[in-house]
Amino acid sequence: MITFNTLTIAPPPLHRQTIAGWVDRVVESHGCKVGEINYVFCNDEEILDVNRRYLQHDYYTDIITFDYSRDDILSGDLYISLDTVRTNADLFGRPYEEELHRVLIHGVLHLVGINDKAPGEREIMEAAENAALAMR
Repeated sequence: MITFNTLTIAPPPLHRQTIAGWVDRVVESHGCKVGEINYVFCNDEEILDVNRRYLQHDYYTDIITFDYSRDDILSGDLYISLDTVRTNADLFGRPYEEELHRVLIHGVLHLVGINDKAPGEREIMEAAENAALAMR
């Protein structure tokens, strides 16, 4: 089950059923199944609070993924700052909707086990994002 929630902001313009079907296809392409994936849309201050409180990080980010997966059943809470998504869309010269889709799937790719912090991992993540975006 895939759910979409907000903290104190308006939800982004998404067709939830279309996004859920797309996430299902991406997850299945990695040999996994969707358990409970909860998207939580928030603003910069809210994601900074989550980052400080749970990860002891003192910076803004576009997404924080909390992974509760078991074996090949993917579950997690994915906090997404719509403020940072908009900032990054402007920074990278992408349409807002495209950047939002990239972030939506980025968190799911973390749940399937793809990382992006160590040397060389960022390129692997970007390739996986691009492949997933092509599946929309």
